[in-house]
Amino acid sequence: MALITRLSKLFQADMHAVLDKIEDPELLLKQAIREMEESIATDEQQTLLWENEKQQLINKHDQLAETLTDLEDKLSLCFKSNKDDLARSLIKRKLETHQTRLLLAEKTVALQEKITRLTKQLTEHQAQLASMKQKAEAFLDENRVNSTNWENSPVGVRDEDVEVAFLYEKHKWSES
Repeated sequence: MALITRLSKLFQADMHAVLDKIEDPELLLKQAIREMEESIATDEQQTLLWENEKQQLINKHDQLAETLTDLEDKLSLCFKSNKDDLARSLIKRKLETHQTRLLLAEKTVALQEKITRLTKQLTEHQAQLASMKQKAEAFLDENRVNSTNWENSPVGVRDEDVEVAFLYEKHKWSES
């Protein structure tokens, strides 16, 4: 059992080493930045949707206030005309409208809290993204400076240089 565990760990370590060689830190960093930008864009879009929804709730709340005013006028007319049955139905509508207004007010407050939380989170993520971009730029600049890869650099040697070096080496060896 211990042998299998050791072989498993050895295999796992080899796989991690291979993955480390395959992974390009520059590409991973750029991908992480893209993902953060997408997340921020999604949050910004969600904030706009919620702001729009909140505005619709406010408009509906205001319409209900006008409806309540209209119902008050109608109730006044019903009481002046001694139409109690009609007044009861208007009172029922008035109570329903009032309850709907209260519900809309609660929804508006809850939505505003969600917008505030998301806006705060969005601000933090934007600051993190800016910091990450700054660090990534410094990292990438450092890698560009340090990545002068001598093994793969295109160094050309002319045939004339080879002939001169050959003659020089031949002369050096003939003197010894």
